[in-house]
Parts: sequence; C-alpha cells; structure tokens
Amino acid sequence: MSAPFRLWRLLTGKPRDLSDSSLFHRLSLIPFLAWVGLGADGLSSSSYGPEEAFRSLGEHRSLAVALAASTAFTVLLISAAYRRIIEVFPTGGGGYVVASRLLGERAGVVSGSALLVDYVLTITISLAAAGDALFSFVPLPLHGFKLPVEIALLAGLTALNLRGARESVLTLLPVFLLFLVTHAILIGGGILLHAGALPATATAVATDMREGVSTVGMVGLLLIFLRAYAMGGGTYTGIEAVSNGLPIMREPRAETGKRTMIYMGVSLAVTASGLLLCYLLWDLRPMVGKTLNAVLVERIAGGITGGGVFIVLTLFAEAALLVVAAQAGFLDGPRVLANMAVDSWVPHRFAALSDRLTAHNGIMLMGLAALAALLYTRGNVGHLVVMYSINVFLTFSLSMLSMLRYWRRERVRPESGRRLALFGAGFLLCVTILLVTVFEKFAEGGWVTVLITLALVALCLLIRRHYRAASATVDRLYRELGDLPVTEGAPAPVPPDPRNPVALVLVESYGGVGIHTMLNVFRAFPGHFKGIVFLSVGVVDSGEFKGSDAVREITARTEQMLSRYTRLAASQGVPATHRFAIGTEVVAEAERLCLETSREFPRATVFTGRLVFQRERWWHAFLHNRTALAIQKRLQWAGRTMVTLPIRVRDEA
Repeated sequence: MSAPFRLWRLLTGKPRDLSDSSLFHRLSLIPFLAWVGLGADGLSSSSYGPEEAFRSLGEHRSLAVALAASTAFTVLLISAAYRRIIEVFPTGGGGYVVASRLLGERAGVVSGSALLVDYVLTITISLAAAGDALFSFVPLPLHGFKLPVEIALLAGLTALNLRGARESVLTLLPVFLLFLVTHAILIGGGILLHAGALPATATAVATDMREGVSTVGMVGLLLIFLRAYAMGGGTYTGIEAVSNGLPIMREPRAETGKRTMIYMGVSLAVTASGLLLCYLLWDLRPMVGKTLNAVLVERIAGGITGGGVFIVLTLFAEAALLVVAAQAGFLDGPRVLANMAVDSWVPHRFAALSDRLTAHNGIMLMGLAALAALLYTRGNVGHLVVMYSINVFLTFSLSMLSMLRYWRRERVRPESGRRLALFGAGFLLCVTILLVTVFEKFAEGGWVTVLITLALVALCLLIRRHYRAASATVDRLYRELGDLPVTEGAPAPVPPDPRNPVALVLVESYGGVGIHTMLNVFRAFPGHFKGIVFLSVGVVDSGEFKGSDAVREITARTEQMLSRYTRLAASQGVPATHRFAIGTEVVAEAERLCLETSREFPRATVFTGRLVFQRERWWHAFLHNRTALAIQKRLQWAGRTMVTLPIRVRDEA
C-alpha cells in the first residue's frame, strides 16, 4: 500500500464486512446513543440561544420569566410535531423528504438546500461557541488563538466521522454525561440558592413590567419580547436532526426516534428555560470575553471550596458538548446530500459510501464548507446565530406546512383535529420567528444566508436539468433498441466456452447503455467473440443501506438485472452468462471482479459504455464519476485489456 493509502486507512479504520448479517444492528444507535449523537445538537444550543435572547431584552429583563416559559413551550411543541412526523415518515422524516413528498420537488429542493446550509452552520456555530466557552477562563491576550483551536477541532472531528457514526458517538459519550451532570448542578443550584429571594424577585419583575408599560407602552413591550423570542431562535436548532437521522437508528427505528425526541425535547426545554431564569435571578450582565454561562457559573461557584474545579469542569463540558453537537452536521448533512444525490439535485457521487459505510464525500464537503464559514465569520457566534436561525426556521416552516397539508387530506381520521392544531400552532410560531429574524437581522448578516441558499437552489436546479437531459438521451437510445426480440420461448442461456475469445461487458443497470454496448461489441469486432459475460457491481450507497436486509435486496436485484441481459444475448444466439459483486466502492470491486472473471476466461476482453459529450465541459467531471476510465487504468496496470465504447450525448444535455 502507498503511504497516502496507509494514512487514510489509519484515519478511517478497516473496511466493513458487508456479508456480516449483524452489521447494521451493530452500527445502529439505541435511543440514548442517538440522543448523544443527534440530540446533543439541540441541547448544546442552550450554550448560545438563551444568551442571545436574554441580551436582546436590554433593560427590560423582567420579560425573562415570560421568555423562559415561551422557550420551554416552543421546544416541546416543535419536538411533539417532529415526533408525529416520525410516525408518518418512519424511515426518515427530515425536512427535505417531508417537503418533497407533500409539497412537491421545488419545495423539497428549497428545504434541502436550506438544510445543507443549516448543517454546515451547525458545525461552524458549535465549534465557534465551543471556542468561546473554552476561552472564557483564558486571559484576553491569548484569545488570538481561539480561531486556530476551532479549526483544529474541525479537522479532528472530520477525521473522526470518517471512521463511522457509532465510533464517533461512543468516543464523545463521556463529554455528554459530564455536561448533563454539571449543568443539572448549575441550574438546580442557581435556582435553589435564590429560593429565599424568589418573592422579592417576583415583586421586582412586576414593578419592572409596570415601568416598562409606562415608558414604551404595552405594544412596545410586546415587540421587545417578540424580538428577543426570535433572536433566541438558535435555541431550537437541532430538533429536526433526530427525524432526519432515523436511518442510523436501531430497529424499530420509528420508536427509537420518538423516544430520542422525548429525551432531547425535555432536556433542552429544562436547560434553556432554567438558564434564562438563572440569568434573571443572579442579575447577570454581559462581560467582555466571557459568555453569560461562564459569568453564571463563576458567580455561583466562585466562593465555594472546590468551586474553581467545578467552574473549569462546567465550561469544559459546555465547550466539549458543543464539539459533540457538531456531530449532527456530520451525521445528517451528508445524509441530506445523499438523498438529494439520489434525486439528482446534486452530483451522484454524494450518495456513495466508503468501505467504512460513511458518506465520505459528504463528510469532506461539510468539513470544508464549515472551514470556509469559520474563516468568513472569524468564529463570531452572534453573527453565526443570525445566519443559522434563518434556514433552521425556513425548514421548520416548510415541514409544518407540509404536515398541515397532509392532515387536511386525512381529515377522516379521528386524530386529524389534534394533528391540525399541533402543526398549525407550530407553523405560526416558526413563520413568526423566521420573519422577525429576517427583518431584524437581514442587514447584519442574514442576507448572506439568504443569498447562499438561493444560489444553492439555483445550482441544484441546473444540476437536475443536466441529469435529466443526459437521462433523456439514454432513454431515447433504449427506445430505439427496445424492439429486440426477447420472447418467453427463447433458448436458455448457454455459458461461453472458456477456450474461445469472450467479451466481458460491465453494466450498471438494464437499459440503453448496456444493450448498446453489447451490440457494439459484435459490430466493432465481427466474428471475433464467441460469447459474452455480463459483469455488474451492486452498489450499497446511502440510498440503499437502510437496514439489515439491504445487501440481500441489492443482491437479488442485481442477479435479476443480469439475468435479463443473459436472456437477451441468448435470444440473439450468443452464449452468455453473468457474474457480480456487492460493495460500496464501484472501481475497486469492478477491478477485482474483472480480474477474477478473466482468470476463468483467459481470452477475455473487458468492455464498458461511457457517456461522451459532444463538447466536454469542466463541470462534467463533477457530475459524472468517470468510473469507466478509473477501472480501465487499474486493469491496464494489471495487464488486462479494456475497451470503452462511447455513448454520444449532444450539446443540449
């Protein structure tokens, strides 16, 4: 193995064995681990969401009580809505799938594009907030190292996720537990230590409310509250991650997802509302270079024996959980990319899995995009929260609207009234937060998110248009060849004689490209080949690997497809048989399959078809994976002959 390959194997680990029937069970996540890997995104938002909301209150801090109650209510409402979405979409109910199925493809691509930007910003804001927490107890002169530390964390997390979802979650589990313990003590202690002063605080809140009404009026006070409520939108981010991550959960997936949603919803509601109450009770004020959570823990534990250790542990746990929360971006972002790749909105290569069964292309893209966002914002959490919240609530709004439409169609069911009320309330809340955030923060960075999302939607539309045009060319070719005589009474396929020249034809699916390649073999080399062997690799990609039966289903489908080719060849009087392999990486599996079959048929020549565009553009290299050329290079190095037959595509594709 080359040095780069050895380094890659060291980072990612040994290949998974697809023949292992217990593989999916061992890789899937139980509710608690799913809460760690996906729910941590929501729970960690308590590190910056409540603070942004509390800061937005300004001098009207008495509104924090209503803000805490509203925050808890909103978290529980959205969580309940997504539990119902999981019931309707038990194999994965993320915003892209929900909008695509219930509102149409265009709404789906908008939701998917918003989610992709959202998951990139999930990684970015989590690491930026982790940096803020870590450097809250570091002297100000050292704060110049914050961004390099965040970049190093990003690189480490990217490498960790290339090894697999379960491995990354188990590695970060102790951090999650430490956060739960320290923050339960922090919030519980913060409220209990002020229990005796609660009547005085209630009186002060009532007085402040009256003064607020007299100075800015009831409407003005309501607008201030509404703005703070919207600015705390970052608190609710990550709730959708659970419904989108169902494919990696333990069977029964829907029940696992619903239980995980309960864990996350309750823990986030208690943590976020508890912190807001503590900010008010302890009369906290923002300090330069420190988060409000850092100020709170120092006020509570500063004068206690051993308090210094607790302060360090709490802030470290908060920073570390934020790193864990970036997991949601690496777990769900590539999954959204894979779903969109299957639907041809993004390059098909993003649906591919590595031999560790991770969407490695998507993971690398998420890491690079998060790096760009970190460098652009310099790790400024305030800037990132605005960018983040817009797309989160755009996706929430589309999901709630989708489910409203679904339950309007299902009005005959007895539970439809309750579901309509739930999703109607969720839709109103999400749209309100979305509109207020865009209005308030558009000029302060919100325009960047809007512009990037619109550009991504436009790019997806162009990519889909290209794929559809290329597919139309192939379909046209298939129609032209569709009158080949294949009857039920055709002779049974006869295997070729290994002593004769044999053509090994690589095919992906049954259609125009494969049939065209088979016919062109005999047209280009008349009378030379005395038989044909069809070869194919059944690819386990992100769209396929959704359970323990996936490999068996792909095996049966590949066998059935190849049997059609052998019957077609037999109907033309050509001796034929087939061979296949199952894997996650086409090139390596195809090379192995070709070499093994060549040993069985020593006088064989390998053939494959390849789309050839009239005018090659630079983007074709990204949209079409060049598999044929990669296999050809490997076989030539191994001393085997491979011929690539062109499938011509005109410029309009």
